[in-house]
Amino acid sequence: MNLSVQLAPNNKKGLLIANPVMTASGTFGYGTEFSKIFDIQKMGAIVCKGTTLKPRIGNKQPRIAETAGGMLNSIGLQNVGVDALIKDIAPVWAKWRAPVVVNVAGANYEEYRQVAAKLDGVPGVSSIELNISCPNVAEGGAEFGARVKSAAAVTKIVRKATQLPLIVKLTPNTADIVKIAQAVAAEGADALCLINTLKGAAVDIKRRKMLLGNIYGGLSGPAIKPVALYMVHQVAGAVKIPIIGCGGITIGEDAIEFLMAGANAVQVGTATFMNPRAPLDVLEGIKAYLKRAQIADIKSLVGAARK
Repeated sequence: MNLSVQLAPNNKKGLLIANPVMTASGTFGYGTEFSKIFDIQKMGAIVCKGTTLKPRIGNKQPRIAETAGGMLNSIGLQNVGVDALIKDIAPVWAKWRAPVVVNVAGANYEEYRQVAAKLDGVPGVSSIELNISCPNVAEGGAEFGARVKSAAAVTKIVRKATQLPLIVKLTPNTADIVKIAQAVAAEGADALCLINTLKGAAVDIKRRKMLLGNIYGGLSGPAIKPVALYMVHQVAGAVKIPIIGCGGITIGEDAIEFLMAGANAVQVGTATFMNPRAPLDVLEGIKAYLKRAQIADIKSLVGAARK
């Protein structure tokens, strides 16, 4: 049974993962925390939390709210900063079998460029995942990924700053995700990840106030799975680079749906809050499905529902 996936076929370094199951940024810390719970080296790849140029303490509390079929989060990119990551965490990753993808965020183009440049060539860092769901200060607070021009511009800048395989994680909070996908692919993205969280909010009726400390947050979990599948299906027919499906995946069958819709791999995120072993359970579910269906190569499932 062949589960391997090449996520950066156009990059000279490549990003070959042993199986199509990755963890999702912001839900798996730096991977070190979960290594005490299960063998994380069995994952195809590990994506760490969003990393910025300088350390961030994140948004004020409360930062998380449970919703029907999901959760809202407004963590605010709390992280140690890229320099501390390179000094203290990357050396640990360098000893791992599973490749680590660093999710990169910034308040402006220059911050994105600097973080990407610092990570280039660092042992233990196998790829960059560009988080373009951050507010673009230069364009009045709109997300970098919400507009074709800014999405293409930040991708181009980061592409020039690093030789690492570049995954661009797209926001669903845009009028036309297909045009965004095509634009970042044209500027050098090696792969795309769909989707990041949907904008949302909740109200505390006892206090008569908005529940989250930052008022708004990102909706994730099973509730957004149909939206994510829709967008993966749309984009898969419009670009020629690999796609990573993300949004509401909790069991193996969910992952199979994304593969059939056109994804080459998947990320498991919010499910780990309910079940820390969720990524491993999804992988085992995929293997069981392939065995039952007598499928020898995972690649034969990619886009099966599009034919």
